[in-house]
Amino acid sequence: MTDHAPVAPTDNFAAAFQIEGWPVRGRLVRLGEAVDRILSAHAYPEPVAALLGEACVLAAIVGSALKFEGRLLVQAQGDGPVRYVLADYGTDGSLRGFCRFDEAEVAELSRNDARPGAQALLGKGIFIMTLDRGEDFERTQGITPIEGDSLSLCAEHYFTQSEQVPTKVCMAVGQAMTEAGTGWRAGGAMIQVIAGDEARGSTEEVWERTRALFATLGDDELIDPTISAQTLLFRLFHEDGVRLEGAAPLRAACRCSRERLVTVMQSFSEEDRNEMVEPDGMIHASCEYCSTVYQIDPAEIAG
Repeated sequence: MTDHAPVAPTDNFAAAFQIEGWPVRGRLVRLGEAVDRILSAHAYPEPVAALLGEACVLAAIVGSALKFEGRLLVQAQGDGPVRYVLADYGTDGSLRGFCRFDEAEVAELSRNDARPGAQALLGKGIFIMTLDRGEDFERTQGITPIEGDSLSLCAEHYFTQSEQVPTKVCMAVGQAMTEAGTGWRAGGAMIQVIAGDEARGSTEEVWERTRALFATLGDDELIDPTISAQTLLFRLFHEDGVRLEGAAPLRAACRCSRERLVTVMQSFSEEDRNEMVEPDGMIHASCEYCSTVYQIDPAEIAG
C-alpha cells in the first residue's frame, strides 16, 4: 500500500480496493455505529440479528459499486425459522433492514446450535438481489436458491450463476467492546475477477492465489475496531501492493414517516381501518425497519 494512499474512515464506510497489476477487484465494508443502530432497534435473538447484519453488509458491499442513483435490496426468504430477511441500501449511503421469524422455532434451533447459519435459519428458499432505479425504471431482480451455510455463499453462487463472475465473499457480525461500550459490529470483503483482463496475466492462476490469501481473512479481523482498513488489506496482500480508494460513508437511516403511513392507511377500507383502532381510540403502527411506533387518530385518515 502506497504512503500517499488516502486514509479511509475507521468505521461505517464502503470502499473499493485494487491489487497492483492483478486482474482482481475488491470491495471492503466496515460497520460500527450504523449496524448497531439497525440491530439494536429490534429485540431479535442473536442468530437472527447476526443474519440481518450479514444482509446489511452484503447490501453495502454490492450496492456501493452501483454507478447510478437508486437502491439495492438484498433479501432471502424460506421455510425455516426465519421466514424473511431484507436489507435496503441507498446510494446515498443509507442502510436499513428487518427480519420476520418464528421465535419458538429460532429458540428450538438455537438449543442445538448456538450460532446457526443462514441455511439452518432460512431453510429451503430463495436469495434475491433487486436493483431499484426509481419510478422511471423497472426494477431488475436476480434470484438463486439459498445454498450454503451463510449469505456469503449465497452471494457467491448468485454472482457465479447470474453474472458469470468468479466471486468470493467473507463477512462477519458480532459484538465487541468499544469506547462507547459493547455494541454490534460487522464487516465484509468481496473479491472478483475483472472480466476480459487477461492482459494482466493468467486470470486463473492469479485468481487461485488471491483466493488463497483471501481465505486467511479472519472474522475477528473484520469486526475488530482497532484494526484499520489499511492494516487489514496490508495483512492480506502486502507483498503485492494494494490500494484502497473511493471510501464512501454509510449510515443507518429509515425512510418511514407519519405522513407516508397516513397515506397508506387512507387506501384501506373503512372496515379495515376500524379493526386497527386500539382500546385507547388510536391506531398504533410500528415501522418494521426501525421499530418507530406511530400513534394516529382515526380522524386523520377518515375518507
